[in-house]
Amino acid sequence: MTIHSFDLSNVHPSWRHCLDRGLACVQPQYLQQLNQSHDWLPGPEYIFNALSLPMDNVNYVLFGESPYPRRESANGYAFWDASVNELWSSTGLSKQVNRATSLRNIIKMLLVANASLAQDRTSQHDIAITPKTHFVQTNRELFTNFLNKGFLLLNATPVLQSGPPQKDARAWHPFMQELLKCLAEKRPHVRFILLGKIAQAVNDLIPSTCTDRLYAEHPYNISFITNPDVLAFFKPLHLLEENK
Repeated sequence: MTIHSFDLSNVHPSWRHCLDRGLACVQPQYLQQLNQSHDWLPGPEYIFNALSLPMDNVNYVLFGESPYPRRESANGYAFWDASVNELWSSTGLSKQVNRATSLRNIIKMLLVANASLAQDRTSQHDIAITPKTHFVQTNRELFTNFLNKGFLLLNATPVLQSGPPQKDARAWHPFMQELLKCLAEKRPHVRFILLGKIAQAVNDLIPSTCTDRLYAEHPYNISFITNPDVLAFFKPLHLLEENK
């Protein structure tokens, strides 16, 4: 019996069996509560958008914490702020990017990683004078690059309600454990990138056979921009490059 009303139309068929296995592990009362409420993000039509990436294409699992707390921003993909369009402006980063702290620091980190910026020169002026014609110009293009490189953009909890996110994270732990077990069976060499305290809390849910893991602070911390482990990981990926 179906005990949820989530829209699964964006879920790639390769995930459907795993998704069913995972949802069967979630408390029915919790799922029923979500069914009866419209006050949670990203909403039933977007909750599993990250699973639009075919399982065979997954090379990395990038864990965020929880959906953005704004309906126009939350789209079911970790770190992808759907309200942001243009990345750049004549003064550096666009106003939309500058207001999105995590995204701002991610882009600055990527600029440092590909040696477009020095670690101690990441101001708006420094970005403004950096040539950007060969870079992606929109946030959608940037995150399309993430997907094309095989990033599964998961939040540790796919649901954000008005209460503490840790509560929802715990409710989804059995689901996440089953989903990651399913992924590990098919893609045992996937690398996990765990950012922030809640994301790192899923560490014990990852099968022990998956040993390739990168731990780092959440991108809303300015130290993320110059974290040497983060820079070394992202440097060869060229995620800012257009049509890469």
